[in-house]
Amino acid sequence: MRSSLLSLSGRTPSSRLLPEVTERATASALPTRLRPADLLRLTDEGAEDVLAGRYDHLLPEGGLWPTEKRWAARLIADDEVDLWLISWVGEKSTELHDHAGSLGALTVLSGALSEFRWNGSELRRRVLSAGDQASFPLGWVHDVVRAPDSEAGISGPLDPTLSVHAYSPPLTAMSYYEVTGHGTLRRTRSVLTDQPEGELE
Repeated sequence: MRSSLLSLSGRTPSSRLLPEVTERATASALPTRLRPADLLRLTDEGAEDVLAGRYDHLLPEGGLWPTEKRWAARLIADDEVDLWLISWVGEKSTELHDHAGSLGALTVLSGALSEFRWNGSELRRRVLSAGDQASFPLGWVHDVVRAPDSEAGISGPLDPTLSVHAYSPPLTAMSYYEVTGHGTLRRTRSVLTDQPEGELE
């Protein structure tokens, strides 16, 4: 699968330390031994396993995907990582949120997603189509929704729109945000949750 990773900032690191030293320091400060590249690999492998039918027993009965609200199934769960399959429906966004103390990653399996990411001064939009991947470091605030058919930039149906998500350590909390009239971000609430990408609705 092709990767469409974007860095959190376009700035060049100002550290004069060797890359190996800064990588070790960053890794030791993370809440998990897994790195974003590990999570991307896990979501990629999870997507391949879904396509190979290894998780057919977890899919909606009769192959009928929900059309009114998002649906999710946990594929893998242990002390280190949760892996989820999510089905998306039109116009049901996750709201602007973070993943608290968890790193995250996703691979789009079918269809396309629109991600709106807060870059510190505004929301930036990108479309992630089937095969695209993205990782989410600590502090990443975004809103995710199924891309409108007319804007997805792909041919063929978008139903079902599926993605595989990994969180490490497993998701335990999320905070939600709004953009103020002054062009800043304000937290509106924090919730304890183990559900991927917010409440399924």
